Amino acid sequence: MPQLSHDQAKAFLLMMEFALNELLSALLAWLSLPEVGLPALFAVGLLAATILPFGSEPFLLAYVTSIPEMLWPAIWVATAGNTLGGVVSYWMGAGAHGAYGRWRAKREVTTRAGGADHLAERWIRRLGPAGLFFAWLPVIGDPLCLVAGWLRLSFWP
Repeated sequence: MPQLSHDQAKAFLLMMEFALNELLSALLAWLSLPEVGLPALFAVGLLAATILPFGSEPFLLAYVTSIPEMLWPAIWVATAGNTLGGVVSYWMGAGAHGAYGRWRAKREVTTRAGGADHLAERWIRRLGPAGLFFAWLPVIGDPLCLVAGWLRLSFWP
């Protein structure tokens, strides 16, 4: 593969930057269409409310900035996506608990007594579903839903 000169490399990077900016502008324009934007907002909200490390708020803000008259429908759609994402996280935790229980039964693994993990478990079991009040918070909220499923807390209060 031939080496690029400094000027050629600089020109290539500028061209790539321009192409990326154009692609991003086209993508944002496409997502701002009401028939595409709301379903995309729902999908982003759903994915952001799982364990994936990103938030849906910037997308919601970009959408509402581009179409201000869609504020309330966008908020409702994002809320529905985030709520369903929390439900998915809950069931992922419940499924992981079942899979771990089956794995442990096959291996006859013993658990250690005491420790921080048991303290957290006692705390969330004592609070029950009320412990999920903070599920709306960034960073700690999504894992709370997962842990609630793992601990098999009642889905309905």
